[in-house]
Amino acid sequence: QVHLVESGGGLVQAGGSLRLSCTASGPTFGTSGMAWFRQPPGKEREFVAAVNYNGENTWYTDSVKGRFTISRDNAKNTGYLQMNSLKPEDAGGYYCAGDANIPPRRIGRSSAWDCWGQGAQVTVST
Repeated sequence: QVHLVESGGGLVQAGGSLRLSCTASGPTFGTSGMAWFRQPPGKEREFVAAVNYNGENTWYTDSVKGRFTISRDNAKNTGYLQMNSLKPEDAGGYYCAGDANIPPRRIGRSSAWDCWGQGAQVTVST
């Protein structure tokens, strides 16, 4: 099983950028898909972005397309979420998730992912 640890959260002004990292331990990271979800205060966890095991395919929720980029470096067992042009509505806890086999039609469902990190907080000030 993959153990995931997020880092890189913090406070940023609206319009600014942050890069989140998700470092994995375990033998299966390179063969697992990876995703980022977020949970705004008082709301349910929502899908942000996903990448397949080799980085060739990516998926994004509409609200972050063109601003966020998901990527991974399997040699470093690390995934990334580059967030640009941040808006106040992007604030919340950001969680990375991993799983070996999730069909594309299910990647947006948090219940489909087995492994989760502890989360990183992103705060966007106006």
